[in-house]
Amino acid sequence: MLFRSTILFSIALAFILSSCAPQHADLVVAKFGDSEIKMNEFENAYVKNVGNVDVAKKDSLSKLKSFLDLYLNFKMKLRDAEVRGYGEDLALKEELTDYKKKVGVTYLLEKNIVDPGIKNLYDKKKWELRVSHLMIRPDSSGEEAARKFTQAILDSIKSGKSFEGMVSKYSQDSFSKKDGGDIFYVTAGQLPIEFEDAAYNTPKGQVYPWVVRTKYGFHIIKVTEKKERVPQIRASHILVSFNNAKGVPDTAYAKAKLDTVLRALKSGEEFGKVAMQYSDDTGSKERGGDLNYFERRMMVKEFDEAAFNLSVGQVSDVVKTNFGYHIIKVTDKKPYPTFEEDKENLKKIFKQTRYQGEYDSLIAHLKIKYNFRVNDKNLQIIASKSDTVKVGGDHPKMAEIKDTEVLSYEGNSIKAQEFLNKLNGSSDYLNKLITYDILKSFANKIGADYMLDAEALNLEKTNAEFASLMEDYRNGIFIFKLQDDEVWSKISFDSTKLYNYYTTTKNNYVFPDRINFSEIFSRKDSLINHYYDLLKKGNDFDSIAAKYTERPGYAEKAGNYGLVEINNSPLSVEANKLKNSGDYSNPFANTGGFSIIKLVAKEPSRVKTFEEAKAEVSGAFQESESKRLEQEYIDKLKNEYKAVIYYDNLEKAFKN
Repeated sequence: MLFRSTILFSIALAFILSSCAPQHADLVVAKFGDSEIKMNEFENAYVKNVGNVDVAKKDSLSKLKSFLDLYLNFKMKLRDAEVRGYGEDLALKEELTDYKKKVGVTYLLEKNIVDPGIKNLYDKKKWELRVSHLMIRPDSSGEEAARKFTQAILDSIKSGKSFEGMVSKYSQDSFSKKDGGDIFYVTAGQLPIEFEDAAYNTPKGQVYPWVVRTKYGFHIIKVTEKKERVPQIRASHILVSFNNAKGVPDTAYAKAKLDTVLRALKSGEEFGKVAMQYSDDTGSKERGGDLNYFERRMMVKEFDEAAFNLSVGQVSDVVKTNFGYHIIKVTDKKPYPTFEEDKENLKKIFKQTRYQGEYDSLIAHLKIKYNFRVNDKNLQIIASKSDTVKVGGDHPKMAEIKDTEVLSYEGNSIKAQEFLNKLNGSSDYLNKLITYDILKSFANKIGADYMLDAEALNLEKTNAEFASLMEDYRNGIFIFKLQDDEVWSKISFDSTKLYNYYTTTKNNYVFPDRINFSEIFSRKDSLINHYYDLLKKGNDFDSIAAKYTERPGYAEKAGNYGLVEINNSPLSVEANKLKNSGDYSNPFANTGGFSIIKLVAKEPSRVKTFEEAKAEVSGAFQESESKRLEQEYIDKLKNEYKAVIYYDNLEKAFKN
């Protein structure tokens, strides 16, 4: 009984102690002033820095400690920026607002339009539809008459009339009419948006219940097949042309040759060899009939349908097209790509087919949300006072109209001066006379920009991801200003400071072994040998180089390269083999021609003079001063905020 009581007491005590112990996320890893850095904040910051949590879990304690040191400095700097009132600094607020607009608009368009759009496109393109349609084009009787006529046909189909029969009787698409309206297999991104949306919302075997309008006319749509899409197949074929060897149409000859091909295949001969021997497709026969990979609709309809219905390795029956008789073998099928693999292609298709419509819808929604208004009456007034004034020029009556309201939205009023300045900066309207139509067109266009800016400025309130992005940027500009105030603006130096720094660090500025040489270069070995003979007869090297060297830009320097490092090039290596100043080499082959090298001088490694090293000294001095001032600033913050780091707790990071 006593033993049992002891156990229960121990369990209860352990529970009490564990309840009192801080949760992993609440472990304090550092303190400064009244602020704490807890484990959860540290781990999130570290993961953000290294990319993902799996990398973070594998990193050593020393890496975690180094990052915590830097993160503590970062947090103290932000606290200092707050104390200094950077959040109310007008220049910083303006910079942040500009950035918020630019990034926010891009973010809005990507997240609200592009990302969902390409995901929807990806999901749709997993499927292919076989579609038929009946099309009526508007004529002189007008749009409404054409729509009503198409609707009457659709009503007849709904009442039981044959779709194909009505196509044969009424459709004005001559290409598909003879096939009952069949336009073959399609997938998302290949058809007008209105047509595509209707087709994808129609069950297999049914007619879409409404008339669809596209730029081509009015459509009644029927979906005859829906199946998972194979993006690409690879196939080989053997073509037997309808023509004989002389190029004359000869049915008997073609069938006899086809029989020969079929017998060869049935006897077990390899498909590729038969193609190389008999195929009339000169473009593929040398490759054993290989046509490489292709998508739907890239081949003629009969070929396409047969090929895409074959399994890998399967050989088709004879397929007849306008080109002749084909025997097809499918050799591979590509699987549907992952979203990431197809992402860029999806973006391209989406922007070509759907982006503008989605963009217009978003702008229309924002105009309602922000109560966007164009003041037509004032546009008429401005137009009346702009007689003969062209876009891009000075407006003679600007003083009179500058405060006239043109646009308004959510408490904002855009006046004529701002509006006309933006109009003058638009290349779309440059040098056009300012008319009401021009002003109205630009008002609607610029209205989209104002709406996107307004939404971008509010995005931080509703989108946590964007708010985090803005916080990062805000912190960045605060840190940048602190660095400027505490470090960069405090670095001052003159020639005396630089020289004193040089004297203490001059061994850091050293020339390596160098060599000065000249070259005579020619693209022809006969000429280089001639110049060599002239040198042996006592002619001056520099004179020959100045007159004859073919190296671009070197004749005026008598072929001289100046001082360069010994291993700078094959030429400097060759020059270093010479012993005495004035010695010259035998002719030797060089890239693009032939060379003779003369040694001018050798200079052993030495410390650079102050003047020679001045640029390097200046850079090193600035770096040294930056580090010193940065450390002084950090030490001041640590002392002011009495910073403490709990490395023992840090050992538990990423262990939960």
